[in-house]
Amino acid sequence: MKCFVTGARGQLGADVMNELVKRGHDAVGSGTAAGDTVSAATGCPYVQLDIRDKERVRQVIRKLHPDAVIHCAAWTNVDLAEDEDKYETVRAINVDGTQNVADACKELDCKMTYISTDYVFDGEGGKPWEPDCKSYRPLNMYGKTKLEGELAVRNTLDKYFIVRIAWVFGKNGKNFIKTMLKLGKSHDKIRVVNDQIGTPTYTYDLARLLVDMNETERYGCYHATNEGDYISWYDFACEIFKQAGYTAKAVPVTTEEYGISKAVRPFNSRLDRSKLMREGFQPLPSWQDALHRYLKEIEE
Repeated sequence: MKCFVTGARGQLGADVMNELVKRGHDAVGSGTAAGDTVSAATGCPYVQLDIRDKERVRQVIRKLHPDAVIHCAAWTNVDLAEDEDKYETVRAINVDGTQNVADACKELDCKMTYISTDYVFDGEGGKPWEPDCKSYRPLNMYGKTKLEGELAVRNTLDKYFIVRIAWVFGKNGKNFIKTMLKLGKSHDKIRVVNDQIGTPTYTYDLARLLVDMNETERYGCYHATNEGDYISWYDFACEIFKQAGYTAKAVPVTTEEYGISKAVRPFNSRLDRSKLMREGFQPLPSWQDALHRYLKEIEE
């Protein structure tokens, strides 16, 4: 299988590229960063590409003629997306860029994977969100544009995987675990919100699932986080300090008490993952196991 991965040097994209190489697939990555035409990490070809450039996207994908495109490129800074002067850029990347990729996939009749988010929902109630639920009501600009990206894919293609994830962490880039480890070294107590509920997603495990999906034609919308009980950010922080052997203590606070964030975040980020097993896909390992492996990875 020949795969084209956008955002190939990002937190998820890098793991997807590694997984493709591990399985012997022909992988080509892209991103906005200039650099070598061959990735030093994987040895795979790398193309500089701004997904906002419709004609360039069409030319690159048409020339490569992949069997599948795994679209990891996105604007992901949730709070910065709330700045009015960033609206146009956020929409150009998450909506127009996604449409450009979808149009190119349609022209070649190749499958496309779109990475979405729990933020397409409003976070009301306490029930897990079903993957085929259409009760969208995003609370922030990031969620709104990711939803519009979903709709662009749905309305353009038949061969697609829309995969919603939450609370992402991986080796590359910033994430909650790295923040807690940094704070835990210099603070005895760290305030962490305890009224936002969900489950974490380890990019290493998610990459395996995404490649599994693209080796099939079981298209549709899925929810994919690590398995295990639904937890709060406070619960997650406690487990991080426990597994890392830190003496720092997490102090539970409400979102209102914590304050600061520009973007409104959903309280209920519970994603129902049961469709994965119904469709024959192997679920991700527990988030506790993922955390254990991740801590070992970043120590190296």
